[in-house]
Amino acid sequence: MVQIVEVSNKKQQKEFLNFALDLYQGNGCYVPPLYGDEKKMFREDYVYRSSCDSVFFNAYEDGVMVGRIQGIIQKDANAKNGLKRCRFCRFDAIDKLEVSRALFSAVEKWALEKGMDTLVGPLNYSDLEREGMLVEGFDQPATFEQNYNYAYYKDHVESLGFHKEIDWTASRLYGARDEETMEELAQLVNFIFKRYKLHYGTAKNGRQLLYKYADGMFDLIDRSYEGLYGTVPFTPGMRKLVLDNFSLVISPKYTAVILDENEKIVCFGLAFPSLSRALVGTRGKLMPSTLLNLLDCIKNPDILDLCLVGVDPEYLNRGISGALSLAIMKMLRDNPRLRWADTNLNLEDNYAILNQWHRFKREECKRYRSYVKSL
Repeated sequence: MVQIVEVSNKKQQKEFLNFALDLYQGNGCYVPPLYGDEKKMFREDYVYRSSCDSVFFNAYEDGVMVGRIQGIIQKDANAKNGLKRCRFCRFDAIDKLEVSRALFSAVEKWALEKGMDTLVGPLNYSDLEREGMLVEGFDQPATFEQNYNYAYYKDHVESLGFHKEIDWTASRLYGARDEETMEELAQLVNFIFKRYKLHYGTAKNGRQLLYKYADGMFDLIDRSYEGLYGTVPFTPGMRKLVLDNFSLVISPKYTAVILDENEKIVCFGLAFPSLSRALVGTRGKLMPSTLLNLLDCIKNPDILDLCLVGVDPEYLNRGISGALSLAIMKMLRDNPRLRWADTNLNLEDNYAILNQWHRFKREECKRYRSYVKSL
C-alpha cells in the first residue's frame, strides 16, 4: 500500500531532494539542479515565500520511498489572470500508476482545501525555473535549464485525467542556413538599425554588462513576457535571484543588447555556456572536481544555452529580432569549439520567437508539455 506523507522535517526534506537523484542515477540525459539551490525552497526566507503557498509530499511503499510531488499556489499569477489554479512540479515516481495516483490525489486535496479549482503543470514558482514535462526526445540530454523525465510519466498523468494545455519545443541551432542567408540578414539588420537609430550595447565584462543593462533587461522582460503562458511579474527578490545565479556565467561574448538613440533597451538576448557536461552524474553538489569542470565549461564552451530573450512590444513587427539571430550566427561562426546553440523551451504559439529560427540550420529535438485538470 502506498503511504503519502507531507514533508515536515529535515529527514523528509532530504528524502524529497534525493529521490530524483536516485531515480535517475546513471542516466546520462538527466542534468541535476544545484542541490544547494533546491534546499533553499524549505527556508523561511525563500524568495517566493511571500507570493506562493506550497506543499511537499513523499510517497512510500513498504518503508521505501517511491515518489514525490510539490504543489504551488502562485498567488501573483492567479491574481494577474483571475484564476484559482494550483501548480504541480517536482513530480517524480517509479513506474507504478498507483504511486502517481496517490501523489496527485494528495495535491488535489490540498488545492481544494485552499479554494483552488484547477491543477496545472509541471509549472514551478515562476518561468525562471524548470517547467514542462518531457513528452518527446527521451534520448536527448537535457540542458541545465530543462527538466528530464521518463516516458511513462506522460502515460501516468494522462491516465489520471490530465490533458494537454500547451507545449514547448526545444531546438538546436547549428548556424545560418548558408552564407547568403547570413549576408542578407546582415544587410536587413543594418537597414533596420539606420531606420530606427539603433545600435548594439557594449561592455568590457559580465559585471559591467549587468551594471549597465540589468535593470533595463528586467523591465523589458516584464513588458514582453506579460501575456505569455505561466509568467509572473519580476519582484525585487526574483531580480536578485537571477543576478546571483547568472553573474558568474554572463559574458558580453554571448549577449546581444540593442539600444535606441536614447540608450533605452529595445531588444536583448542572453546566452550562456552550457553547464550540462559538468553536472551529469554529480547529484548537483559542488565538489571541487565539479567546480573545476564548471569553470572549464564557462571558459571553453562547446554548446550555448539561449536563456532569455526580450523584445519591446513596439518593435515586434519591425524586424528587430533579426539582430539577435545575426548575433547568434556570429557567435557560432566565430567560435569553432561551439557545436550548436540550444534554444531551450519555446512556447509552441510564441511565433515572435519561433520565427527567429527559420534562417538557421535547425533541429527540433525535444517537446515539453503543460497539463491541466479541473478539480
